[in-house]
Amino acid sequence: MLRIEALLGDNDVMAISENLRKIGIGGITVKKVRGRGKTPPPEIHSGKGRAVFQPQFSEKYVVEVIISKKKEDEAVEIIKKNSRRGKIMIEPILRVIDIATGIEGETVI
Repeated sequence: MLRIEALLGDNDVMAISENLRKIGIGGITVKKVRGRGKTPPPEIHSGKGRAVFQPQFSEKYVVEVIISKKKEDEAVEIIKKNSRRGKIMIEPILRVIDIATGIEGETVI
């Protein structure tokens, strides 16, 4: 099982989630993370301390989905095709356990 996290610079969440549902991937988590804006505090500086750090995106949207390994390529292609800019991070999940039933494995997803 894998956890795919896409950090998006634009609000492409609806297109991504609709296309992921078409291939049977549900349980999409979406978060909106705000950047520091155009006037960050003075203690945030670049390495040499001369220029103020500019964040890559002023607003970020984070799409997180847990999938089986065999759907990885399809999910990544959908995210790439339906977003304009951002980053995709993929992490393995070692175990998944359902709290209510105690079932463990990919059937929990």
